[in-house]
Amino acid sequence: MKKILYTDFVTTESLVEELLGKKEVKKAITRNNLYKFWDKVAGEKFAKKSKPYSMMGGGVMIIACENAIVAQELTLRKTQLLVKFEPYLKSLKLNVKDLRFDPKKWVEEV
Repeated sequence: MKKILYTDFVTTESLVEELLGKKEVKKAITRNNLYKFWDKVAGEKFAKKSKPYSMMGGGVMIIACENAIVAQELTLRKTQLLVKFEPYLKSLKLNVKDLRFDPKKWVEEV
């Protein structure tokens, strides 16, 4: 029987380092950090009924809303929300030019 040597192991540190070096992973982490600020930007009332869903090209952030009423209310406050987002965007070096509110993307968390 042939003896098998397991010497080509890759350390966890090198894997993490390699992943963090990838542009897509850095982008995803930065976006995730931005999403965490939604509660502060939207306020307590809307934070429970909406949440960031995704980013589209051109700096458009999609926000999932519980229903069409919440989406309409947030649409009316879009300019104020973008102003509140500005300090967070600058600190993360992100560019969000527009917010789109979509009740179809809403999924209840269990």
